[in-house]
Amino acid sequence: MGTRKVKYNKDGINQLPIDKPVLYRIETESGTLNYAGIAKRGRVRERIEEHLGEIPGARVRIEQFSSIQDARKKETNVIKRNAPKYNE
Repeated sequence: MGTRKVKYNKDGINQLPIDKPVLYRIETESGTLNYAGIAKRGRVRERIEEHLGEIPGARVRIEQFSSIQDARKKETNVIKRNAPKYNE
């Protein structure tokens, strides 16, 4: 599936596709992962916008999946491997 990076602001988020479930990563300007999460098809922009102002970041990167289960598996691995500051 596809990946995409945009600025972590409302304009950037509005450029993201919403047709598939995604794993999203909120990253600092230097590339440090601050947060990883998943969003169901159709809720991608809404879900990421919920974090604006709460979790610092310079960009958001998404990776699309064919199912939410596949996105959830990848999210678990990313969180285990990177221990992002804002994931509990």
